[in-house]
Amino acid sequence: MNFKVKALVAGVVLGFSMSGMAAEPVKIGVSGPFTGGSAPMGVSMRDGVRLAAAEINAKGGVLGRKIELVERDDEAKNERGVQVAQELINKERVAATVGYINTGVALASQRFYQQAKIPVMNNVATGSIVTKQFANQPQNFIFRNSANDTIQSAMIVEEAITRRGFKKPAILADSTNYGQLGREDLEKVLDKKGVKPVVVEKYNIGDVDMTAQLLRAKQAGADVVLTYGIGPELAQIANGMQKLGWKVPIVGSWTLAMANFIDNAGKNGDGTRMPQTFIQNPDTPKRKAFIDAYIKAYNPPGGRMPSAVSAAQGYDSVYLLAAAIQQAGSTEGPKIAAALEDLKTPVEGVVTTYNKPYSHTDHEAINFENTKFGEVKDGRVVQAK
Repeated sequence: MNFKVKALVAGVVLGFSMSGMAAEPVKIGVSGPFTGGSAPMGVSMRDGVRLAAAEINAKGGVLGRKIELVERDDEAKNERGVQVAQELINKERVAATVGYINTGVALASQRFYQQAKIPVMNNVATGSIVTKQFANQPQNFIFRNSANDTIQSAMIVEEAITRRGFKKPAILADSTNYGQLGREDLEKVLDKKGVKPVVVEKYNIGDVDMTAQLLRAKQAGADVVLTYGIGPELAQIANGMQKLGWKVPIVGSWTLAMANFIDNAGKNGDGTRMPQTFIQNPDTPKRKAFIDAYIKAYNPPGGRMPSAVSAAQGYDSVYLLAAAIQQAGSTEGPKIAAALEDLKTPVEGVVTTYNKPYSHTDHEAINFENTKFGEVKDGRVVQAK
């Protein structure tokens, strides 16, 4: 082979190599519970993430590269979440991760991303502390696009005490980090209103009978039940009231919109209210397109998303990350984080249009303006009136 031919072959090989490098996908981790009691949230989030990634890829991806999702089931367990985080960072070399349904898993796992300087977009976990865990460090890599518990607890108390005039709230919260941190937030807001709960009750994941807790609430004269919990146990509250022949309103955190509450509570859940960032209502062209695409892709029973909030926030989280990567012109973590803190162009999501959603000191994209109240009615969540 003469020199010119060798040079030509070398050039072709190099060209293929360079084009292969240019086409290397942008890896984004997806961590959530895809099995167990929190699965309706985790699977809905993951499916929303998949829809967004597919849409972005169909339009050419980011920086001319496809998004590749690397999905892992954290099983809603702190220790498993830690393993997943280390695997996604060290083995998969993700540019960022979206997910976290459970506050405890987020708090246990996201420190590894902070150390690695890789952004995390919490798209469902709501514990108020989540984005503040590393707020005192020079650069905070933890972001969120769900309604945190500071927002939700204030809305719950405003709805129950100020707007509807109840005076003797009982609090029922599960024993998870989520439940107990949310319960603390509720008590702080009630205290500012000069209201003390008549009882504060705890229950565990897996409990199937709330009779004892509800009986104490009833005997204390509670006129409303405020809840903070993550799983199907919430339905036992509504069903337990029916068993006791005691009916007072339930107002609680957003998880009361999950399919496993609505289906397991049946008619006993009607009238339950909760803060929502997204209700499965095609009231804008963007939302209609999202809902139609979700139903076509996943065919959920009855056409109802298991957790519409999780699906919508999962979807939006990918668009926010993609916008930051595109603006940064890089998949380097510090550059993505800096871009998120100063997004130049509004990002149209299905929850809202995000116009400069973050700053260096505020990593919360959701506020009171884009959170509303939902109500369970005939097996669905509708906007409360």
